[in-house]
Amino acid sequence: MSAARVLGIDSGGSGLRVALARADDLAGTATAASRTPVRTSAAGIDAADMMEQLLPMVRSLLSDAGAPVDAVAVGAAGMATLGDDLRAELPGAMKRELGIGRIALAGDAVTAYAGALGQRPGAVVAAGTGMIALGSDLTAWRRADGWGHLLGDSGGGAWIGRAGLDAALRAFDGRRGGSAPLLALAEDRFGPAGDLPGRIYPRTDRPAALASFAPDVARCAAEGDPVAAEVLRQAARHIAEAAAAVCPADGGDVALTGGLFKTGEPLLAPLRAELAEQLPGATVVSAAGDPLHGSLVIAAALATDDLRLPCDGRLLAVA
Repeated sequence: MSAARVLGIDSGGSGLRVALARADDLAGTATAASRTPVRTSAAGIDAADMMEQLLPMVRSLLSDAGAPVDAVAVGAAGMATLGDDLRAELPGAMKRELGIGRIALAGDAVTAYAGALGQRPGAVVAAGTGMIALGSDLTAWRRADGWGHLLGDSGGGAWIGRAGLDAALRAFDGRRGGSAPLLALAEDRFGPAGDLPGRIYPRTDRPAALASFAPDVARCAAEGDPVAAEVLRQAARHIAEAAAAVCPADGGDVALTGGLFKTGEPLLAPLRAELAEQLPGATVVSAAGDPLHGSLVIAAALATDDLRLPCDGRLLAVA
């Protein structure tokens, strides 16, 4: 009997990605992608729009594979709070259009966790523009932050960028706590400092605009600017606090995943120090894979009746 085939789907602000693999060989994947994010409205993530984008990509992958799919896992940003339409409509649509009867619907933090740690206890910090920590002892999930750039995401890319721009404008004003190097980089990226509010506030992608300045903060810190270095130390403290809030009581592995950690040692060095202080019993490990890989991990576990991650109806639901 041939091995089960599974689909993994990752939906986020940068678009939609799909992967097809054998349940016993997740490394051998075929992929497709769309750069158009799935629509979101007051009713939540639009299931019809997701299916409209998914169907041609999935059918193309299946025609090349020549075999049916046993299970699919969909990871979507905002699933916990904006996923009602997906949970109501997607299972039926998948069954009707693709003949797939086993489907898992997960938040992107869950697929990040599964991609990084698989199905073992621990904690994952996913940090890019935003920041969220998710931990589990395999009986329940614990979440910290992920509340968006206005209410939280402390230590994430938008948080670092905003703090860096604050320091730049302090230098522009002549206030304490300013950084002339950050001011110079801010003007290189956004134009004259006095025009910053008009360039940032009206943008519909304001979090991404703020996060675009995070690499400049890291560059300044690497070049010895004490104000930029302090911004990254504070970011590291926030990230470690979120990890400590969700890590199982008896410790476990802590994985870091997401584009923010590509900023390198200016952030990673203080973060390692903070994690050692706040989570002395934990082991920091490299993430095994990304959220798309995590969706395949969940789909493979579903196809083989081996799903050990906790289902709670919102962060991870199985139909």
